[in-house]
Amino acid sequence: MKKEFYLMLVAVLGLSASVFGQADNPECMTNLSIYAEHAKVKNYEAAYAPWKMVYETCPGINKANFSLGEKILQHKIDNSSGAEKEGFIKDLLTLHDKSKEYFPKNYTSAGIASDKASILYDNKMADDEQLFNMLSKAFREDRANFDNPKALYLYFSSLVNLHEAGKKDLQEVFDAYDDVTEKIEEENEKYLQQINKLLPKEEAGTLSSKEKSQLRAYNSYSENYGKISSSIDSKLGALADCDNLIPLYEKTFEEKKGDIVWVKRAVGRMFAKECTDSPLFRKLFEAQMALEPSASAYLYGGSLKVKDGDTRGALADFDKAAELETDARKKSDILYKSATVARKFSKSQARTYANKAISANSSNGKAYLLIASLYASSANECGETPFEKRSVYWLAADMARKAGRVDPSLSSTAGQAAASYSAKAPSKTDIFNSGMAGKTISLSCWIGGSVTVPNL
Repeated sequence: MKKEFYLMLVAVLGLSASVFGQADNPECMTNLSIYAEHAKVKNYEAAYAPWKMVYETCPGINKANFSLGEKILQHKIDNSSGAEKEGFIKDLLTLHDKSKEYFPKNYTSAGIASDKASILYDNKMADDEQLFNMLSKAFREDRANFDNPKALYLYFSSLVNLHEAGKKDLQEVFDAYDDVTEKIEEENEKYLQQINKLLPKEEAGTLSSKEKSQLRAYNSYSENYGKISSSIDSKLGALADCDNLIPLYEKTFEEKKGDIVWVKRAVGRMFAKECTDSPLFRKLFEAQMALEPSASAYLYGGSLKVKDGDTRGALADFDKAAELETDARKKSDILYKSATVARKFSKSQARTYANKAISANSSNGKAYLLIASLYASSANECGETPFEKRSVYWLAADMARKAGRVDPSLSSTAGQAAASYSAKAPSKTDIFNSGMAGKTISLSCWIGGSVTVPNL
C-alpha cells in the first residue's frame, strides 16, 4: 500500500528517486500529495496549510516546496493587506533564499536576487540603493544566469536614479548600460535562433503542438526583451547625449587612450549617439585603429566618410568591416548599415546589401523593414496603372510582417509599418472593380518579379 502511495506521488509530482530516501515522515508525504493536488487546480488557499506543514518540517523533501510554494505565497500576498500581507512577503523572500540551500542545482544566485528585487520593488519595500546593491552584486557574480528582463531594467533604472541623486558617477551609468544592453542582445539572440529554426515549419504548416507552444513562448520572450531594451534606452535618455559624452571622454582620454576596452566603448557610444562631428570621435577612432584595426574600426571610418559625403568610400570601408567581422550578428548589422547608405543612390544596391544582412543573420528584422521601405517608396515607379503601382504595397506589407516574425522584439514597429502599407494597397472594392482578383502582376521596375492580387 505504501509503495502504491509513493508511486502515485511520482506520477503527480514527477518525484525523483532521491525523494524516497527523504520520505521518513509519513505526514510530510501525505501533505505533499494534498497540497500538490490543490495547487494543480490553482486552489492555492486550500494548499496553504498542508504546504506550510511540509515546508517547515521537511523543506528538502521535494522541489515543489519551493516552485509551488512561491505560487501559494503569492496568492496569499495578493489576497491580504497590512501586517498580514507584509508577513507573507517576508515568507516569500525567505523561501527564495532557502531554495538554493536545498536545491542548488535548480536555483541560481542571479535568479534568486532577481525574484527578490522584483518583490521588494512591487511592494515598495526597498529604495534604489538597496535594489542596486542587490542586483549589481548578482550581475557581477552570476552574469550568465542574470536573464530576467524586469531585473535587468531594475538594475539599470536604480543606478540612473542614484546618479540623479548625486550618488553615482555618469561613467558607471554608461558602463552598466553597455553591460545590460549587451546581455539583452545575447539573451534575445538565443530566442531568435530558436524562432528561426521553427519558422520554416510554421510556414509549411508542419509544426507539432509542442513546437507551436515553444514558438509562442520564444516570441513572447523576445517581445519582452524588445520592450525592456526600449525602456532602458528611455531611462538613459539625455544622459547619453553628445553634450554629456564629449566632456566626459575628453577628460579621461589621455589617461584611457591605451585601454582598448574603454576606447571601443567610448567610440561605440559616440557612434551610436551620432556624435561623429566632434573632433574627439576622430581621435577615438584613430586610437582604436592604432590599438586594434578591427571590423568596428572600419565601420567607424566608413561613418566618417559618410559625414564627409564620400558614400562610395564609406561602402568600401563597410565592406572591409564585414569581411573582417567573424560574429554573424555583427556582420549582419554592418551589412545593414551599408544598405542604409546605399539607398541614397541605389535602391537595388541597398536591397542587395539588406539581403546579404539577412543571409548573415536570418533574424535581422531591420533589414526586412528596410526592404519594405524601399518597395513602398518605389510604388510610383512600378506598373502602368494606379492599381498596378499600388500593388507594390502588398510586397512592402509582406516584408514588414516578416520583420516581426523573424524578430518579435520588432513586432510593434513591424506591425505598424505593415498596417500602413496595407492601407495604401488596393482595397477589396478596387480589386472587385478591376477584375484582377487572383491574377499576377509583373513588376517591370527595379524590384522585378511579380505580385499576386489577393482573391476576394
